[in-house]
Amino acid sequence: MSTDCVLIKGAGDLASGVAYVFKKEGYRVLMTEIERPTCVRRTVSFAEAVYEGKICVQGIWGRLAKDMDEITTIMDGGDIAVLVDPRCEVIGTLRPFIYIDATMAKRNLGTKIDDAKIVIALGPGFEAGKDAHAVIETQRGPNLGEPIFSGMAAPNTGIPGNVLGYTIERVLRAPVDGIFDAKLKIGDLVERGETVAVVNGSPVQAAITGVVRGLLRNGLGVYKGMKVGDIHPAKDREVCFTITDKAMAIGYGALKAVRALQEKNQLCR
Repeated sequence: MSTDCVLIKGAGDLASGVAYVFKKEGYRVLMTEIERPTCVRRTVSFAEAVYEGKICVQGIWGRLAKDMDEITTIMDGGDIAVLVDPRCEVIGTLRPFIYIDATMAKRNLGTKIDDAKIVIALGPGFEAGKDAHAVIETQRGPNLGEPIFSGMAAPNTGIPGNVLGYTIERVLRAPVDGIFDAKLKIGDLVERGETVAVVNGSPVQAAITGVVRGLLRNGLGVYKGMKVGDIHPAKDREVCFTITDKAMAIGYGALKAVRALQEKNQLCR
């Protein structure tokens, strides 16, 4: 077991914020993903490496690995390794010191407190002390990013966080089941009422004016009501390529939890 190795299940934007923080702190990081990730904030999600082979998020490279040899080579080279492994089966081979469930599935899909020396889970659906050693609060508010060592995170409200006065208006959702076909790109300015994408001929229209911050990858199958993109009300393209304050707060919260657990249990890094 390598004490500087972190395994993160999930490689979406929040998980990528966590990976960014740990990589900056000198940890070796491996992230796992499903075969066809459905992240909308693709410019700041290491999951995009599944499609492109590699992606750079704020100066840190994530590279797709096919096996343990490639994982080791990528991590030893100073980059984040990304592996297609939906069930995170690599955990038995890698035996990481730290395991973080960052899938944001809102329920526990199999994470166990004995999966690693330190097990952390993000958001609702996990009980600290039972499913993981710590749970990180992911709901915006005064407790965002705080580690929980006993109990659970706040339940999912289903309402996106408030950004410049907008919540549900920011989110683009599929109007019907079908195949996603984007008409704009991440970083494009958009006006209220403008068609951003089409699903089986049905338009996905912006409810507010702003910049397209997130957008699902073309050609993916979607279901009615599925999140397929988001609009940021500020007309600033930079926000499209920057890890959010929320993701960073969660990342530093996870790091805080690791340090507290190391000190409590006298675990060396």
